[in-house]
Amino acid sequence: MRDDADSRNSPDLAERFADWQDLGLDPHRCPVRDVLSHVGDKWTTLIVAALAGGPRRFGAIHRVIPDISKRMLIQTLRDLERDGLATRRVFPTSPPSVEYSLTPLGRSLLGPLTALVAWAERNHAAIDAARTRFRAET
Repeated sequence: MRDDADSRNSPDLAERFADWQDLGLDPHRCPVRDVLSHVGDKWTTLIVAALAGGPRRFGAIHRVIPDISKRMLIQTLRDLERDGLATRRVFPTSPPSVEYSLTPLGRSLLGPLTALVAWAERNHAAIDAARTRFRAET
């Protein structure tokens, strides 16, 4: 079921998709593929959500996302730094402690991410039911 917002946004999205096709959907030239390939994965989403409340140290991030491996957490945090979405601050302690926080660019992701999370929460039961029906039919 589509609401008015869906109806208003669909033509714009269809037009944008046509523009991306004109770029050959080349991930190096298509800004959407380039950005979503990095910010659209589950670990980035969870880490950005964890940092939404303010800076956190590495261990604190790992505690709130316990099923991420330390290696994957390090890599995803590096990717967020590389993309300008997070900053890393090293404190001169022994051993050194490191704190991560969102940059202004990273904070600008919170609005769209919040909308996506709200959509996922609203529609999770329907998606789960559809998956169950699909499995039963195949």
